Amino acid sequence: MGRFLLFNYRFYILILFGILFSKSYAQDSYKEYSNSDSQLSKITSRSVPIDRISRETDHKVDSIITNGIKNHAFPGAQILVAKKGDIIFHKAYGFYTYDSIQPVALNAIYDLASVTKITGPLLALMKLYDEGKLDLDVPFSRYWKPWKHVKNKNELTLREILAHQAGLKPYIVFLNEVQKKGRISRKYIHSEPSPRFENQAYEHLYVKNRFITKMYKEIDRSQVSENKTYLYSGLAFLIFPKLISQLSGASYEYYLQKHFYLPMGATALGFKPKTKKYPNAIVPTEVDSVFRKDLVKGWVHDENAALMGGISGNAGLFGTARDLHIIMQMYQNYGIYDGQRYLSEATVKEFTKVQYPENDNRRGLGFDKPLLNNKNLSISEAYPAIDASMESFGHTGFTGTFIWADPINQLVFIFLSNRVYPTRDNRNLYELNIRPQLHQLFYADEGEK
Repeated sequence: MGRFLLFNYRFYILILFGILFSKSYAQDSYKEYSNSDSQLSKITSRSVPIDRISRETDHKVDSIITNGIKNHAFPGAQILVAKKGDIIFHKAYGFYTYDSIQPVALNAIYDLASVTKITGPLLALMKLYDEGKLDLDVPFSRYWKPWKHVKNKNELTLREILAHQAGLKPYIVFLNEVQKKGRISRKYIHSEPSPRFENQAYEHLYVKNRFITKMYKEIDRSQVSENKTYLYSGLAFLIFPKLISQLSGASYEYYLQKHFYLPMGATALGFKPKTKKYPNAIVPTEVDSVFRKDLVKGWVHDENAALMGGISGNAGLFGTARDLHIIMQMYQNYGIYDGQRYLSEATVKEFTKVQYPENDNRRGLGFDKPLLNNKNLSISEAYPAIDASMESFGHTGFTGTFIWADPINQLVFIFLSNRVYPTRDNRNLYELNIRPQLHQLFYADEGEK
């Protein structure tokens, strides 16, 4: 108990420092600039004035984003691009919602959705691997004990799991356990906190503490495909936070703050921003008519992460474009940021390489990678940009986020949007092929001549 209290005390000291630092960071490091070239009367853009790209590229980016807003792919977005470690482009467009009231700010905090996977638990798993506390090729059941006696899981390895090669079920809708016919079950959800209902999913929605255990058990019992082919699954990322705590002796959130976010200066990167005093605007996601019955803002959009109290490995992280640049720049530098080493070069290279190309699986360990035949595809078929090297890596997020780093071309690309506003059924971001087109522009750009 004393050790737990000590960790809690240290954690809150770190968070207090982070909040104070982030206020200074938000107020001093960001200044809004008006763009003299108005695209539409109601679509404005804001940018840091960095004259490092050609006017032609700038205008093409504006055109693609403006077309996306006009066609309701998203109400607003922002892009940050860095080359050789320097930010060459950072621009925000549109508004947080289609009412055009609040323009997107450069320091806005976004729900990162599945981008959480490579900016949250994967950081911790890589560090634990560095320290010899994890082996990629022994049965994962050595670390996650409940799988030891589960026939279809006891021999699965962490390498297979992280590369989405293990045959795990893609997703379990745990919301179905707490809600029947549109009505929330008081067995699992209360409107006020109590000693047995401490995990807050939303305003006046508190989840029973033991519901997480129920989630773990259902994951433990879930089916595994006998056909070991590429099948994306986020299930293991729901259990990684507990695993990280067990192996490190610290809480998952504290571990990330202590070893990565705060020393790196990614001070707005974290969980449950609604409970913290950030001065930054938080971008809303969906008008949820099923569970929250509200416009979700400052609370995680993903229901599974919400039912875990907002702190998960599959989703739950919020952050700014600058925060994400810091993390991706560290990865691109093979573990180094601002002169400080956070992960070994060998570990970053191992995790970011394609693991099972013989199975037509493009994935690294946790990281997404270019399509295996990407260079031979048109821009309408490619993923991500055609000119992204095969050593590049990143991840997408369901809410409309995308981050990518290319160590060969020294290019970090960050795209943030809330494409799920007002509904997750909106797929125009994909159908208009916006992200690959934008990404490709910065490979082709040669700067202002």
